[in-house]
Parts: sequence; structure tokens; C-alpha cells
Amino acid sequence: MKSKTTKIIYWIATGLLALFNISGIFFINSPQAVDAMKHLEVPLWFHTELTIGKCIGGLILILPMIPKRIKEWAYVAFGIDMLSAMIAMVSVDGPQLTSFEPLLFFAILLVSYISYHKLYDNEQAIAK
Repeated sequence: MKSKTTKIIYWIATGLLALFNISGIFFINSPQAVDAMKHLEVPLWFHTELTIGKCIGGLILILPMIPKRIKEWAYVAFGIDMLSAMIAMVSVDGPQLTSFEPLLFFAILLVSYISYHKLYDNEQAIAK
């Protein structure tokens, strides 16, 4: 795959992730968000902490000056978050179609992660 195509794929996937995670900060105390956390029996303090962390993680992914190692940990944290969300939803509601929605975002995360490494590895090879 050409570098330009990889760059487009990376920015679309990463932009979607960032949009999803950063925008959550604006809805942190919305009735829907609070009700969803109550339904999953998640404490409100953890919901607040998680939302702030996701906002910071979204910024880490899109800001180019952030070091690669920090971005790696943001990808790991988002992966754990999305898989944990799916497990929580399946545990509370059983295996329903909506319980697997976090896997869609996990797939987008994988696309972003793989294309990030293709771009980064290409840049490293060109620099040598």
C-alpha cells in the first residue's frame, strides 16, 4: 500500500477515534451517560475519571509532537477500555447485538494502530 493511502487511512481511523473519545468530555454529566453507568453498576467517580482519561488519550493520538511510546500506551489503554466495555455489557445484559458495539471501535483502533506503524516504519526506513 502506498504511503499516501496509508496516511489517509490512518487519519480517518484516528480522527474517528479522537472524535469519539474527545467529544465524550462534553457529555460527561448527561443523563444518558449517567444512566448507562448506573445500568452497568459503574461508580460515577470512575465514569468521570475514565472520560477525562479518554479525552487525554484522544488528544495524544492526534497530536503529532507526542512521542511514539506515549502513543503506544494510549493505544493499549483504548484497547483495554473497549474490551472491558464489551465484557461489562455482556455481563450485565447478556450477549446482545448492542453488547458488541465496542468491538467496532476496537476494529477502528486496530486500523489506526496498524496504519500508524506502517507510516512510522516507512519514515524510519526513508530516514536511514
